[in-house]
Amino acid sequence: MKIIADENIPFVAECFSSIGEVEVVGGREITPGVVADADILLARSVTRVGADLLAESSVRFVGTATIGFDHIDIEYLLRNNIGFASAPGSNANSAAEYVIAVLLNVGQKHNLDLQGKSIGVIGAGNVGSRVAKKATALGMRVYLNDPPLQRETGDAKYLPIEELFDCDFITFHTPLTFEGVDKTFHLADEKIFKLLKGGCVFFNTSRGGVVDSSALKAAIKTGRLKAVVLDVWENEPNIDTELLEMVDIGTPHIAGYSLDGKVAGMIMIYKAACKYFGFSAKFDIDSFLPEADVPELKINPNIGKQDVLLGAVKKIYDIKKDDFRLRQILNKQAEESGEFFSGLRKNYPVRREFQNTRVIVKNKNSILAKKLKGIGFLLSQE
Repeated sequence: MKIIADENIPFVAECFSSIGEVEVVGGREITPGVVADADILLARSVTRVGADLLAESSVRFVGTATIGFDHIDIEYLLRNNIGFASAPGSNANSAAEYVIAVLLNVGQKHNLDLQGKSIGVIGAGNVGSRVAKKATALGMRVYLNDPPLQRETGDAKYLPIEELFDCDFITFHTPLTFEGVDKTFHLADEKIFKLLKGGCVFFNTSRGGVVDSSALKAAIKTGRLKAVVLDVWENEPNIDTELLEMVDIGTPHIAGYSLDGKVAGMIMIYKAACKYFGFSAKFDIDSFLPEADVPELKINPNIGKQDVLLGAVKKIYDIKKDDFRLRQILNKQAEESGEFFSGLRKNYPVRREFQNTRVIVKNKNSILAKKLKGIGFLLSQE
């Protein structure tokens, strides 16, 4: 059995070699010729998978090691009896931890105490629900908007989007859709930016097309937004560098790029492929995850509580390093910028999740300890 896999899926060759012969290829180099005689295709979001790629191939199963699958033509796969699996929720915790890092860094930069501040979470699925839980642990007031979930559950906690416009923070966690009542393409448009509370802090870690870049730039120029953080961009990898210069923090679509999340996604599609072809799965996530670089932290409780949280987070994930790396694109020629952006994703350094680090505290029942635990750290009392 021949398997073509995106080289950015960690440990994919080691794992999938238990069911076939694996050839790893750059995501943008997966062409009809490459997959012509393949049985399995394992992709990430940079590869468009549909008739143009697969029509002349022998592919019988497609797996994408991502939570979203807007790059996959699902209807084509169904019509042609090609198996499919994605990795819903695999990197949700990573993306939620990214938002926590953003909140704490923006809080420090703008002297904002997060306790009691309101945050509107637009899209309350795998990522948004985790963001809500962690933001609540920080003492924030959380408001949710998710029309599909509201219709499905009837739960009054899912509010109309207009009821989130008075929040101190707004964060987007929706899929990118272009049609229907829940269309999200340019959901954040000129109208919404004019309705947001003055001094709102705006985050987008969902998909670049959810935000109208021109409208966002106009809103920044008016001074209505206190801060803006973008991990995703329209027209990736050829991003709007003018917009990058305007935002407080900009990163190259890596919110969900923890090693934990990547390996979890790989294992999800591995198990799905094994089931589809009738093989026994030989590996699990623990088969590949190494020991954490920072297995233990001892904190100094004598500084401000929010500074302690930020200090702990930065020991595991310093988001400013990702921001610094992306801003080097400003020194590149226009024709080089797309390749540079893609290279940042391809060569992204190892990042582990908070759950791999135990924090030593004096009192496990203190407010600080509960916040550390609430955002994902393990606790150990002195």
